[in-house]
Amino acid sequence: MLNEQLAAQLQTHLARLVHPVVFEASLDDSAKSAELLELLTEIASLSDLVSVSTAGTDHRRPSFAIDRPAGDGSDLVDGVRFAAIPLGHEFTSLVLAILQVGGVAPKVTDETLAAIRSIDRDLSFETYISLSCQNCPDVVQALNVLAVVNPRISHVAIDGALFQGEVAQRRVMAVPTVYLNGEVFDQGRMTIDQIVAKLDSGAEARMAAEIDAREAYDVLVVGGGPAGAAAAVYAARKGIRTGVATERFGGQVLDTMGIENLISVPKTEGPKLASALEQHVREYDVDIMNLQRATRVVPAAEVGGLTTVELANGATLSARTLILATGARWRNMNVPGEQEYRNKGVTYCPHCDGPLFAGKRVAAIGGGNSGVEAAIDLAGVVAHVTLFEFMGELRADEVLQRKLRSLPNVDIVLNARTTEVRGDGSQVTGLAYEDRVSGTHHTLDLDGVFVQIGLLPNTEWLAGAVELSERGEIVVDARGATSLPGVFAAGDATTVPYKQIVISMGQGATAALSAFDHLIRTSAPEPALV
Repeated sequence: MLNEQLAAQLQTHLARLVHPVVFEASLDDSAKSAELLELLTEIASLSDLVSVSTAGTDHRRPSFAIDRPAGDGSDLVDGVRFAAIPLGHEFTSLVLAILQVGGVAPKVTDETLAAIRSIDRDLSFETYISLSCQNCPDVVQALNVLAVVNPRISHVAIDGALFQGEVAQRRVMAVPTVYLNGEVFDQGRMTIDQIVAKLDSGAEARMAAEIDAREAYDVLVVGGGPAGAAAAVYAARKGIRTGVATERFGGQVLDTMGIENLISVPKTEGPKLASALEQHVREYDVDIMNLQRATRVVPAAEVGGLTTVELANGATLSARTLILATGARWRNMNVPGEQEYRNKGVTYCPHCDGPLFAGKRVAAIGGGNSGVEAAIDLAGVVAHVTLFEFMGELRADEVLQRKLRSLPNVDIVLNARTTEVRGDGSQVTGLAYEDRVSGTHHTLDLDGVFVQIGLLPNTEWLAGAVELSERGEIVVDARGATSLPGVFAAGDATTVPYKQIVISMGQGATAALSAFDHLIRTSAPEPALV
């Protein structure tokens, strides 16, 4: 199942094992069980420290636990399980789990490890995933670390496409969906620090106190996407005190599947790029503050010469210059039923959630590149896709339109204004829309609605502080300067056209250089009087 190159790479990784590892497989007579056993056997053949047992008794079949056998003088680890054949995006999760159970230390901070070890209650996590989901591995890997580090914690990653009956019973309609001790814990991408913070009720207060104690920065960047990362690198290279406050490093890039237009990088994926951005920033002396949401900017003129940023946890940060790189988020339809059925059939990620709708009828909303790409991807998984576009023609690239129109299980409805998402109280059952030409109203029975109608800048919190356009974008000049002295902006949150990763990176660099120039000019001594 593993090609020669991948097997060689895996063998190199397995050479790092410190303790023996055993795959304890729970199997039945299905083809999927045979496929899983073949994968586990092939991996075990690459290391003398890895073995396979078929004596597993777990009720989910096929599944397997990654155990450390007793008797090797170390603490027994038996809390990591996959009810899946972890290939695709989850292959990395499998490799990391093997290594960590086998004694290779996870790459997390000492503070995070201490917080995990301090959890003193039994926690049983279940994560529903799809193998095409780029958000799921972060969650799976984070919870696996918890299970490896703390013996009172266990975790199983469950492929929703493999256990569709279970998914239907629990009405899981978005991935990743995490259950804790049988109850829904959270949905969507989460970092290990977010999970630990949610489990530790005092973590937020401690972090707020630590942030409040920080000295003022020369440059403070709010936002950790491509624009924020570029700004931080360029500022730090000038040797000035630089900080980054962000809700999640990587921003919307984390929700992007294939990236093929980043110059010099023919093809990559969002999470991989986000990880590279953070790694690059950490090469410099930059103070990164994750899980921090800014709520207000107080101009320097009001607080004695330093611009202040207030955070949701009550802490404040101050800086001589500020760079706003808060990015954008998916735009909502803002129709009745959309929020009620969010993650209950209404979703914004076809790559992540598409496999949960296998054999069902869905709608894709939006005729731009994102909407058409979503419809194309979904057509290979679901029974039928109806694409709705508000205007009288699609706006996607012609090559995408040709591909879309060639698919036999796709219908296109133009001049359609969505008026309501309908459901039965627990999940989506249909969509109501108006024909904008004839004025007639229609309904369509559906199981899912995938919304892809563009972006909305994350700038609501800036209203009244800096000038915003009619679309809510931060108004900037060619240097990235805003209407507020000493405050600059970059990326998708600004009025600069074409919301692209490469453009955001360039804007971030421009904003940082402009901030540095501002610092030089405002700190220069006054000329001597003669």
